[in-house]
Amino acid sequence: MKDAHGAVIRINPDKPVIYMFFTFDKSFEGTEHVLDVLAKHNIQAFFCPTGNTLRDPEFYPLFRRIIADGHSFGGHGNKHILWAPWPPAERVSLVSRDSLMNDLYLNMREFERFGVNVSQIRYFNPPYQWYTAEQVEWVAEFGQTLFNFTPGVRTGADWTTPDMPNYMSSPRIIESLFEFEATHELGLNGAIMLIHPGTDPRRIDKLYHHLDYIIERLKGLGYSFGRL
Repeated sequence: MKDAHGAVIRINPDKPVIYMFFTFDKSFEGTEHVLDVLAKHNIQAFFCPTGNTLRDPEFYPLFRRIIADGHSFGGHGNKHILWAPWPPAERVSLVSRDSLMNDLYLNMREFERFGVNVSQIRYFNPPYQWYTAEQVEWVAEFGQTLFNFTPGVRTGADWTTPDMPNYMSSPRIIESLFEFEATHELGLNGAIMLIHPGTDPRRIDKLYHHLDYIIERLKGLGYSFGRL
């Protein structure tokens, strides 16, 4: 399924399979915990680091573990630049086609330094999960498919901090997730779920600390987990 801009937002919505993905830029302090939880449940997920992340030596051991554990990769841009005004009255591109293409290219080059075959990277999640229909087409020209989290699945709000008017605590995010599962006609079938394995230090309440509980509860509802 695609949204109004052409981004993939659900996969095989007729099946009780959830697709988790994790994006990184300059914060990734919870990554080891996330990997431990995924290993416990024998889940292979989807990881989308920026070039900023891949250039950081502190991340190297974690990245090598992601590879060793058999997870998949997607792009997230080289420098995590904002592609479109957010929130906008109208979605217009803040970057040229050439700038966007170059940002994707440089992101892929960072993957290559770790021996990743970038020809097998087929999916891209835009910085800040914000984009235009035109940019979806540009990513397709680059040879990748732009995807985003399923609207209504608000786990991606785990980046918010208590000083923000749109702050969501982890208990509220979890409550919202299962409210959505219970009330949406498709439930979480084919849903794409974003979690950040690193967030602002001002957010003490880290959603990734609840990942084991979320997975256990979703399994209890009959869901399994796939990877893009």
